[in-house]
Amino acid sequence: MTLQKVAVAPAPRGRPRVSAIYGPVYSWRYRQSLGVDLLLRDSVCSLQCAYCQLGRINVHTRARRVYVTTSRVLDDLDAAAWKSSNVITFSGSGEPTLAANLGESIVAIRKATRKPIVVLTNSTLLNDAAVRAELAAADTIACKLDAPSDDMFRKLNHPIPGVTHADLIAGLKKLRTEFTGKLALQLMLMPINAGAADRFAPWIAEIAPDEVQINVPSRPKPREWSLATRGEHQEFGAANGFRLLPHEEVADFARDLAQRTGVRVIAPPAAAHSRA
Repeated sequence: MTLQKVAVAPAPRGRPRVSAIYGPVYSWRYRQSLGVDLLLRDSVCSLQCAYCQLGRINVHTRARRVYVTTSRVLDDLDAAAWKSSNVITFSGSGEPTLAANLGESIVAIRKATRKPIVVLTNSTLLNDAAVRAELAAADTIACKLDAPSDDMFRKLNHPIPGVTHADLIAGLKKLRTEFTGKLALQLMLMPINAGAADRFAPWIAEIAPDEVQINVPSRPKPREWSLATRGEHQEFGAANGFRLLPHEEVADFARDLAQRTGVRVIAPPAAAHSRA
């Protein structure tokens, strides 16, 4: 297979080169997480989530291509403080499975660091057997499932035309049957879906993940994308905030979902609720 590449211009003279590696940043799930950004030069995703910490998604697509070469990523890794991280997480400036060199990058970074590899994905490309094969090299895959229905999926996640809630469920089931590592579902809890534990439960029981991770949109959504938005950013210009559900309500939702499904459900501890 020939990978299509996107030309990446060198940094202007006198400016530091932008790195495909960032952090480590704090994660309540994974502690110190070193980020890998295979998209790097723009925000690229198949969703336009209402709460997205990246802000505007400038390239709304589900076409895979190489944005940053694996050799460039490894060069940036060499210059990064990766030894202090607990895990290495593929996320960055959008949906990492849109990078056609995801699989080879996972293998190369594992060989270089011997660190656990986590991939955060929005689940929209999991029906692609090639994507699932590349993800197989990870230790943990955390897959988005924010909605129990197609109507809510469209209101909350704004997918590219042609992507449906049924697609997500089908892809997640296929991944579950093939992946031998840890499979987690990530659920962003907001007022629109906070009363839907009973509607989530059948899907979660069918998928049978190892864990469900409840998140809250504690980071504001910038008006525009910039590289600062991919990490544990604090100041990046104009932004829209969200009403956080009380910690007790989030914990109650997690307990309810666990009881309904028999699956382990975790939520941010009170101390981390404001920076999930």
